[in-house]
Amino acid sequence: MENQATTSTVHVVHCIDSEGPLYESLRSTFMRLEEIFELELEPTVENLRLLQEEKLDLGGIEKEVAKVVAPHLLAYNDTWDKIDDMTRAMLSPEFLESRRDSFGNQWQYNWFCLDFVDFEYNPRRRDMGYHNIHDHYTDLLPSYGLGNDSIFFHFHATPFNRHAHHCSSNFLSFSPVLFQILARRIIDRQWFPSTYRAGCQTLRPDIHWFLEQYIPFDYSSLACADVDQEAQADCARGRFDDWRRSALSWQPYHPAHDDYQVPGNCRRWLTRCLNIRSRLSAIDQAEMDRAFQEARAGRPVIVSISDHDFRDIRPDVDACLEMLQSAEKRFDGVGYKFCNAVEAMRGALGLVNKEPVAFDLNIVKIGKDAHRLDIVADADIFGPQPFLALKTKSGQYFHDNLDFETPFRQWSYILDEMTLPLDAIEAIGVAASDDTGTTTITTLDTGSQKSATVVLNSHPAGG
Repeated sequence: MENQATTSTVHVVHCIDSEGPLYESLRSTFMRLEEIFELELEPTVENLRLLQEEKLDLGGIEKEVAKVVAPHLLAYNDTWDKIDDMTRAMLSPEFLESRRDSFGNQWQYNWFCLDFVDFEYNPRRRDMGYHNIHDHYTDLLPSYGLGNDSIFFHFHATPFNRHAHHCSSNFLSFSPVLFQILARRIIDRQWFPSTYRAGCQTLRPDIHWFLEQYIPFDYSSLACADVDQEAQADCARGRFDDWRRSALSWQPYHPAHDDYQVPGNCRRWLTRCLNIRSRLSAIDQAEMDRAFQEARAGRPVIVSISDHDFRDIRPDVDACLEMLQSAEKRFDGVGYKFCNAVEAMRGALGLVNKEPVAFDLNIVKIGKDAHRLDIVADADIFGPQPFLALKTKSGQYFHDNLDFETPFRQWSYILDEMTLPLDAIEAIGVAASDDTGTTTITTLDTGSQKSATVVLNSHPAGG
């Protein structure tokens, strides 16, 4: 294999939707089958076995039903202990040593963490609470030499019934929880995402336009040539993961303002991320070969695959690695490189890492009970404004838009009785990425007037 500088490269990103433990009873499994296929069967172990072996006459949908109840999909990690045991095994030197890319680098993982909050019914025993899953991984990963630069953002919107095991395609109008999560992450954990994966691979206009303001890299596309979505009734006709108009290319693109599925003039980069060994839109050898063919033609290529931490990830690593090795043998001059999600975008697209943006926060008194927060960036940020987070002394968190002095560079915000008076505020935070995925988070303690800054994903591509 040629060296990295002279070889066409397939950048490989393994995305893990980090959602914590998941429990599903036998009865609940059969309830899902009823919801998807209108099957009314007695929930017994024997019936489950017959479905898995395609030995029940279901009028021609035996294979599709078997996909839903495949044994590896039902083997849930239903406690944190099980997830941690799996994580330690897949990060062990013994596991990683024999799983290397064309350039000798070990397999890499990318944890896309979410918060389960604002739900009222939790039959799958999700870990509920702000920061719970994020903190679990930030506590666990440093012992393996990994930190916040391996953690990204995943979000499940709140459905109308507030059931934690149901999906939604509504980001903003029903529940403000997204803003709560990000405001708390900025102020409590000095963290903000540069990279995102959509819950249920669902984008809609409100989600699309929100991301366009703040997040430069998006691994949400589930564009796939198969027709599983129509056979699986819960996802038919583009329900949730609607990517029917998207090109089947592994090349990232800027989406169009009015249609995220096609190229246009938006700022962020959107790329495909297929499932692996899943009932829907699973990567196969033909898709992997497509990536190598595109790389050989000189196109920027990112192959990303998605997993969940509540299932055993290790067989999926080996299944993907087998496809990569097979393709490499048949496409001379093309190698594959395991990447951090930010590094892959930089490496594939030739984005040159910049010095981190620095924020200057200053509070000016402008009246008897009014103050103005001035925010100045020393370089352009990705979106027109940074994300503003406010924490009150009573423990509430708020987000608001800023007043624009100079888009991408300078903003202000009035603190008074129509927003929040300064004496009610404990902390202020602002966060933004630049267009290469380097993120700056600056927080200000209003009492001491001292600020603190954290920078994420500042290492260069390939570093």
